[in-house]
Amino acid sequence: MQGKGPATRIAGMLDPKFVAANRDLVAKAIRDKNEKRADVDRVNAVYERRKKAQFELDDLNRQSNELSKKISKTPKDQIAPIVAESRALKDRIKAGEDGMRAIETELTEALSWLPNLPAPEVPVAPDASGNRVVRIVGEERRFETKPRDHMEIAGKPGWVDQERSGKISGSHFLLFRGVGARLERALINFMLDLHSKQHGYEETWTPALVNRAAMFGTGQLPKLEADMYRLEQDDLFLIPTAEVPVTNMHAGEIIPGERIPSKFCAYTPCFRREAGAYGADTKGMIRVHQFDKVELVWYAHPDTSFESLDMLLSNAEEVLKRLQIRYRVVLLSTGDMSFASAKTYDIEAWAPGLNRWLEVSSCSNFTDFQARRANIRFRDAADGKVKFVHTLNGSGLALPRTFITLLETHQQADGSVRVPEALRPYLDGKETLK
Repeated sequence: MQGKGPATRIAGMLDPKFVAANRDLVAKAIRDKNEKRADVDRVNAVYERRKKAQFELDDLNRQSNELSKKISKTPKDQIAPIVAESRALKDRIKAGEDGMRAIETELTEALSWLPNLPAPEVPVAPDASGNRVVRIVGEERRFETKPRDHMEIAGKPGWVDQERSGKISGSHFLLFRGVGARLERALINFMLDLHSKQHGYEETWTPALVNRAAMFGTGQLPKLEADMYRLEQDDLFLIPTAEVPVTNMHAGEIIPGERIPSKFCAYTPCFRREAGAYGADTKGMIRVHQFDKVELVWYAHPDTSFESLDMLLSNAEEVLKRLQIRYRVVLLSTGDMSFASAKTYDIEAWAPGLNRWLEVSSCSNFTDFQARRANIRFRDAADGKVKFVHTLNGSGLALPRTFITLLETHQQADGSVRVPEALRPYLDGKETLK
């Protein structure tokens, strides 16, 4: 949305005009998503101040234009007082423009805390207890003896060396060695090839550091700044996911309509501070500060973005199907989905050694939330109008949890791990890892 006169672009998922006209709807979204910092009444109050300031500024500009016309028609010996009046008016206009910029900065800040509106079909619940299992794919494998967990499988032969990763970087970092390093690389290459060669995604290779504007555009800032790794001297952030650089590739642009939808995949390392806050999840490889991930990102047409979400979800599921890993798809409730999402499916893979489901992907439709913040638009081929795209993303998939579930699913009684057929070309044809 573009303001008038000297105003800067107001960033936020919701047009303040929409917020003012749908106060109760926005307030319900705030409650359903448990967003404590969001304040719809503050947004509406600042928006009213903005409208009043804009009206006053427009009136001053109208008066200035009239004086300019008057000056051109006034004899020189009578012009001095009118010029003085015009200069005084221009001073008032400058003060009004400065005031307008301050109000718009305040409005942007207030809007930045408003969450995206959940889609109507999303379950309303305060937390994950309201999540809905959509489907379970694959049969649970039966083991003759109790299955080992991933650290018993990978730790003892040194495929994952926690002692030395701790010496290098501290807790909750990973060091893969030998077979472990080969397996990690094989999984990444398998996923990239699947998505780029068979699912039609454009492969990208992005920076691992992004600026504040990019983090704001995808919704990590301001809410999640404390969870991010930041280089203070440069005010750059280590990416928490490739979603950030890939989504922001076309920030501030108008994309030709024939390029919608556009689909991208990217491998990146990802960095998050959050590991220490999850109790039992800090064991082994489950939650770490740095991990690898292949990300899928869409720029979708607003009319078909939820159908696009189903396609993206299917592409991510295909990875687990080919790796022969049992999984389930879960529709998240309002209290468990992200600040920026309108609808999210989690894919959770079964880890028999841990006897639990592990999230390996979140597939979300952000509607125009991120596009408005990053100003990503397209010219609709159907009517020629410029509109905001709908952005979607999902892990395709995240490691190391895929690594964990693969080891635990395909472990053998002799201590080896069976390699699924789809992965063998990336491991020199090996059928087992020993």
